[in-house]
Amino acid sequence: MRRALLSGLSLAIASLLHSPGTWAQNGAQVLHCGHMLDVVKGEVVGERYIEVSGNTITKISRQAPAGDHLLVDLSQQYCLPGLMDMHVHLDSEISPQAYLDRFRLGVADFAYQAADNADKTLMAGFTSVRNLGDNGNVTIALRNAITRGLTAGPRVYTAGKALATTGGHGDPTNGFSPVLRGDPGPKDGVINSPADARKAVRQRYKEGADVIKITATGGVLSLAKNGQNAQFTHDELSAVVDTARDYGMRVAAHAHGTEGILRAVQAGVASIEHGTYMTPEIMDLMKEKGTFYVPTLAAGRFVAEKAKDENFFPPVIRPKAAAIGPVIDNTFAKAWDYGVKVAYGTDSGVSAHGDNGKEFAFMVENGMPAIEAIRSATLMAAELLGEEERLGSLEADKLADIIAVQENPLNNIRTLEAVAFVMKDGQIFKQ
Repeated sequence: MRRALLSGLSLAIASLLHSPGTWAQNGAQVLHCGHMLDVVKGEVVGERYIEVSGNTITKISRQAPAGDHLLVDLSQQYCLPGLMDMHVHLDSEISPQAYLDRFRLGVADFAYQAADNADKTLMAGFTSVRNLGDNGNVTIALRNAITRGLTAGPRVYTAGKALATTGGHGDPTNGFSPVLRGDPGPKDGVINSPADARKAVRQRYKEGADVIKITATGGVLSLAKNGQNAQFTHDELSAVVDTARDYGMRVAAHAHGTEGILRAVQAGVASIEHGTYMTPEIMDLMKEKGTFYVPTLAAGRFVAEKAKDENFFPPVIRPKAAAIGPVIDNTFAKAWDYGVKVAYGTDSGVSAHGDNGKEFAFMVENGMPAIEAIRSATLMAAELLGEEERLGSLEADKLADIIAVQENPLNNIRTLEAVAFVMKDGQIFKQ
């Protein structure tokens, strides 16, 4: 058997470039993992050899395979599936000047920001993300560029422009002067009737979105007073969900306030994002309908901390951030105890891109066992995406999305904040 060990020089170059095409894609690769976390069994199963052909895992065994292959030495590390973040905004990152950026920057500027943030996200070990709202559909273009190998980044499932109501969280002209405000409609993501809702979903389909994002309640960071009020009628929500289903898309609902969360769950959305003021009655309904909860604890902590700085947020936002931010942790702890299905999501773009792994520690601090936190970013995220057959675990015939860390994450969850090795689609991007 010939084993071609990766040289230190080639690893250093790969670490610097971490771009598609750095590594040969023809022939077999074998990852020698000193330890492997089996997320299905929920335990570290010991030394394993993971055989990869093209972008697919072909076999996992206890013994080194014979034959001609490239051997990747991870014998001192713990291998696990590529992580998945179900709530990001790759094209932006909140800052004191972010509200001026909407006037100062153009679509091309947001596109370059998205590419840079995608790279940071992949280097953090997140090989798939759901992008829930952007500027100018730049993450649709980014998804296509990543798929074509033009730039490095995670596998992107994107909503394009989120859907809102006039003046609601997500109305792109909130805070504008009357001269600039205008009256945006379904093409711009603003709907005010079931007919508008159907047109807006179809427009997202036409533009190439993978998922639909709605802002079912007010939000923390929009330039509007109320962060909790319900902002869609029952009929509008039903029109969004039913039309999305017709076009093969699922609906994610940003929702803080109780009534808006309830309406969204009743309408059949796939996931509730944030879910700050969920009640036991809503949790019962979510369990009945199989609705996922994406908690975004990192975002809650970030806005609560920045609300203390009188110069960070505009005055209309500070009281919302101070009120809502601290509640999310408590809601998450209750929802987990209640048995609601949880999928991992950070709302990165509020918190910093590349820090996606910090959410694990927050979840564990609030009572979720480490293995369940990891499953939320692997098995459960794959289920939310409808990608269980391709993603979420290290098994033969699944995509070769594999990461490695230095310590056992079941013993030290924070090791996931320092991912040492990243493979996506059979290509090594970080070593």
